[in-house]
Amino acid sequence: MKRPDARKTGDLRKIKITPGFMKFAEGSCLFEAGNTKVVCTASVEEGVPIFLRGKGTGWVTAEYGMLPRSCKTRVMREAQRGKLGGRTQEIQRVIGRSLRAVVDLKALGERTIWMDADVMQADGGTRCASITGCFIALAQALKKLRSENAFDRLPLLDYAAAISAGIVNGKQVLDLTYEEDSRASVDMNIIMTRKGKLIEVQGTAEGEPFSISEMNNLIELAKKGMKNIFNIQKKILKLDI
Repeated sequence: MKRPDARKTGDLRKIKITPGFMKFAEGSCLFEAGNTKVVCTASVEEGVPIFLRGKGTGWVTAEYGMLPRSCKTRVMREAQRGKLGGRTQEIQRVIGRSLRAVVDLKALGERTIWMDADVMQADGGTRCASITGCFIALAQALKKLRSENAFDRLPLLDYAAAISAGIVNGKQVLDLTYEEDSRASVDMNIIMTRKGKLIEVQGTAEGEPFSISEMNNLIELAKKGMKNIFNIQKKILKLDI
């Protein structure tokens, strides 16, 4: 199968990460996967939501948005609509869940870390790029707090990253572009830790249902691609966790 960008079926798009992209954030990066570009920031706030107060535990939460010309046609700002769309809410929740899965919230203490993922340019896989980039921003923020003696040890349990996989024209492919995603018969987003544990698997058949063996094969394809992503994250963060 010939892919739009001439990649092999199991190849990732070219990844470029610019750490420290935002001057004032405790942690940040520009995450680029092919033509998808997301600015990820981490902001530390003392205190936690009401439901956690007095429990000695921290919180990590996320917001996600797309700039108006991140797509081929202008996307209306959701603030203009007066409410968040269902897709935005769902992506915000999955980013937050994914990062909380690898943070020792007790060790974090009663602090909230706000993760912001702002899509500058979208060509498929924006939620996966947001999760992967936000992990880098989060780790940077936690390293900064550790350097300020906010806690005795870094409250990170593992690395986290995400990648898409799917079936296009009967072939299993990794890291789908928008063009591929729009015509995929199966579309999956796989979120994992560096130790190989699954955080979340989102899989949908757009037409004919797919088998459990196909699902497992797509997860294995994602796992192979994720090794490269984790190596890039580790090279930037220099963390052995």
